[in-house]
Amino acid sequence: MSETTLILLKPDCIGKGHCGDVIQRFERCNFKIRGIKMLKLTDALLLEHYAHIASRPFFPEVQAFMQQTPVVALAIEGDDVVLRVRDLLGPTNSKDAAPGTIRGDFGVDMMVNVVHASDSVENAKVELDRFFAPGELFSY
Repeated sequence: MSETTLILLKPDCIGKGHCGDVIQRFERCNFKIRGIKMLKLTDALLLEHYAHIASRPFFPEVQAFMQQTPVVALAIEGDDVVLRVRDLLGPTNSKDAAPGTIRGDFGVDMMVNVVHASDSVENAKVELDRFFAPGELFSY
């Protein structure tokens, strides 16, 4: 079944010049890009996006990291895209990610892990609405 998910190319991906490599891996899986833009993450947007960890003592470190550079937000579509993207990325902690996965090839650790991806179809809908305004996602 076709789904759309949110991908954020994080500051380490931007800073190390891996955006093209990562996007190419998604395209090789025949995922369609429905939306793409670069944006600077505000405190308010980060608090909303990371509400589940905003009260944790390490959140300021996450916030500082995510604001080092702009991020690239992608909306990609494909059959079972949420699960397939998660498999393509590897585990959240890059140290545990196998070579050949995006995080295994480009990531460093739990936070410096190249990409955020929605973890469920339900969260993808919420996250897509958070990062893309009406009219910014395209079907073709």
